[in-house]
Amino acid sequence: MRTQGQLVERLKSSGVVKHADVERAMRECDRKHYVDSGIPAAYAYQDSPLPIGYHETISAPHMHATCLELLREHLTEGAHVLDVGSGSGYLAAAMGVMVGDTGKVVGIEKHPELVEQSIGNVRHDHPELLDDGVVELRAGNVLGDALDGEEPFDAIHVGAAASSLPDVLVKKLAPGGRMVIPVGSQWDYQVMQCIDKDEGGKVHKHDLMYVRYVPLTEPGEVW
Repeated sequence: MRTQGQLVERLKSSGVVKHADVERAMRECDRKHYVDSGIPAAYAYQDSPLPIGYHETISAPHMHATCLELLREHLTEGAHVLDVGSGSGYLAAAMGVMVGDTGKVVGIEKHPELVEQSIGNVRHDHPELLDDGVVELRAGNVLGDALDGEEPFDAIHVGAAASSLPDVLVKKLAPGGRMVIPVGSQWDYQVMQCIDKDEGGKVHKHDLMYVRYVPLTEPGEVW
């Protein structure tokens, strides 16, 4: 595969991309802008994770598509969204396309160097998302004080594995909202969980699939 369109067609034919809004977001966000510049274009469109530095990766496209599909009903016009471990910025940009001009996607990444890199990636691909304030990428740790002052989020994506479900993120999930998060030991496979909070504030958990992610670290913790 040598183009973003070919990649998305493959994800559609395999049943990973199911809905038109997810397809549009993934077509509009070209993965080549979010991988290291030295990586050949042919690799950029393969369905596999790729290193982006600092012991982190850009997720495989099928995982991006899966998370967008799981969250799509909450990634509507005007939604307030959190991307934890925003890394390359790809998923934050795709969600920004889905929430539109009145929405807001906050990406939190623990490595300041990756934040700067990801801002450059989004600027190459969709500068209007940054200029219009739809996507905001910043350094911090959500298990510390990075979310202080933030209103609850309609959708939360967590791109790192938590040893247990973080209470701070559950509290920041708005009533009627949804979070997808891998939970489990950092030295083994984890379970991707779907966390729904109903309008009354009750939390419902559903196990989805086994995955393997880098760990979600505490403030000051080095992995």
